[in-house]
Amino acid sequence: FDSLPPAHYKETMNTILAWMQQSETKLSMPQVAIAEYEIMEQRLREFKDLQSSLQEQQKGLNYLSTTVEDLSRKAPAEVSQRYRAEVEVLLGRWKKLSAQLAEHCQKLEERMTKLQRFQNDIKTLKKWMAEVDVFLKEEWPALGDSEALEKQLEQC
Repeated sequence: FDSLPPAHYKETMNTILAWMQQSETKLSMPQVAIAEYEIMEQRLREFKDLQSSLQEQQKGLNYLSTTVEDLSRKAPAEVSQRYRAEVEVLLGRWKKLSAQLAEHCQKLEERMTKLQRFQNDIKTLKKWMAEVDVFLKEEWPALGDSEALEKQLEQC
């Protein structure tokens, strides 16, 4: 019995595997072009929540690693190797998931910054266009008024 992990090991393994499957599914959703800042903020919050959840699951992952190390000292080599391989696969998926999550957050933050800049540029352009529109609708000076014509030429 010393060569078998405790029941809590399997429970923890199943919990982490289920969590990872859900998280991988969330991250594998196709990235669509979003032009609404609020939707992007919501998506970023979801990613940040997922990162927090990842931190919470870290305890379980540490427990699995420690348990396998303890088991390797007590169990026969083939049993020990099987559990080590199982944890190594889990750690590989964990690292990949963690990297994907960080990458998604970074890309989304960059896109949000670009969108905010673009929206600000649009506001500036609309304001300028309104000012130009007012200017174009102004009454033209009389042809003989060279001073007023020069002033309007400078404004143009």
